[in-house]
Amino acid sequence: METPVAPKPEVSTEPKISAFSLSSIRKKKELEASTKAYVKPTSVMPTEDFTETEMLVQWNKYAQRLGDKGFKIMEALLLINDPTLDGTTITLELPNEGSKLDFESQINGLLGHLKGHLHNHDITIQVNVNEAIESKRSLNDQDRYNRLMEINPNLDLLRTTFGLDLTS
Repeated sequence: METPVAPKPEVSTEPKISAFSLSSIRKKKELEASTKAYVKPTSVMPTEDFTETEMLVQWNKYAQRLGDKGFKIMEALLLINDPTLDGTTITLELPNEGSKLDFESQINGLLGHLKGHLHNHDITIQVNVNEAIESKRSLNDQDRYNRLMEINPNLDLLRTTFGLDLTS
């Protein structure tokens, strides 16, 4: 019975390089440079036109996706008011510096989503702080009724005609 012979390791003719030598650092940098991923030139990136409506649809889809994943704060910041579009610059007004910092920490995901779905890589987002932004939510029935009266004064006529009251 023959005993199996282990194959001999191949012997390299190159001299061994210490991990702490200058030549090893040079070899490591050469290896990193050769393995870097190819980045497309920006002139190749798509720059299709899009409308404000298309942008808002994608904006709201991204907010919905964040809400589904549990990122409620970021979802609320995206939906606090509608952004405006000027060319490829999207402008969003936030109520304070804290919300601006929270938004800017997560802006790259939103930009990637918008650039990919709108097929335009020139999109930029500008965030403005406006301390005077009022909350869009009404607090009680009377506040809601007053807001609806501002929109349509005929609501009071409807209420009195049918004898309706605001208490539930």
